Amino acid sequence: MTELDGLIVAAHGRHYLAKSADKFYLCVTRGKKNDVATGDRVLFKQTSPDQGVIEKILPRTTLLYRSDQYKSKLLAANVSQLLIVVATEPGFSDDLISRSLVAANATGISAHLLLNKTDLEARLPAARERLKLYAGLGYKVHELSARQHPEDTRAMLLPLLTGQSTVLIGQSGMGKSSLVNLMVPDADMAVTEISQRLDSGKHTTTFTRLLELDDNSSVIDSPGFQEFGLYHLSEGMLERAFPEFESHLGNCRFYNCHHINEPDCALLAAVKAGQINTTRHELYRQLLHEASQKLH
Repeated sequence: MTELDGLIVAAHGRHYLAKSADKFYLCVTRGKKNDVATGDRVLFKQTSPDQGVIEKILPRTTLLYRSDQYKSKLLAANVSQLLIVVATEPGFSDDLISRSLVAANATGISAHLLLNKTDLEARLPAARERLKLYAGLGYKVHELSARQHPEDTRAMLLPLLTGQSTVLIGQSGMGKSSLVNLMVPDADMAVTEISQRLDSGKHTTTFTRLLELDDNSSVIDSPGFQEFGLYHLSEGMLERAFPEFESHLGNCRFYNCHHINEPDCALLAAVKAGQINTTRHELYRQLLHEASQKLH
């Protein structure tokens, strides 16, 4: 059996599509393992003209994933930036945005927000107001209208995506598919081909897929989801994943301060002084609580 190296361009359950030398191979893992992510580089043994068994995951630069009390859901590997797509309508979730930003910070990848459907002018001021919090923390917010102004949107996004491995996330209805089709003109054809190979001809949109823009740039599109569990982050990782906490860490009376209700806590003093937004500190408390519920 020939051993090949490939790029995982789609993942669905325990089935993976690896691309090697411009050819696709439907791959599985040995046993019940499902620890492969879209964006992974792997070594696999070819078992038939278009099938293989994954033998090894090559070292990753980054791994972005969600987790709840019981299990983890891998989103993407070897990505350099996260783009969170929101829209003027339907309403978007601040909790999902905040958790996604924490996940990006904890993983060491940059994050941007894309506000789509800016042509719906009546809804625009309210959306802008809600996104001010994130802009104030240093995250860039890009405004666009994929359907009404496709060329302007494409011209704005191309420099952002060039030379990057980007993962797109967002709730359903935010216009993620429109953005992907703008950036990758043959995305629909590629996705249809991936669907057929991945799911024995049945069309499915519940998989994460990687689309290449050029030799050095790719976009990973994930299915829309409503929740972003971060049960896997430790207390130390969490406190460092909030950029506005950074200048206050190490200034508490107790070196092992949890920043919840301890006396002389520098973080709590900053919240009281309005230097840290109360909703952000509440999120930190919630994430800390969730992490303590993790079943080992």
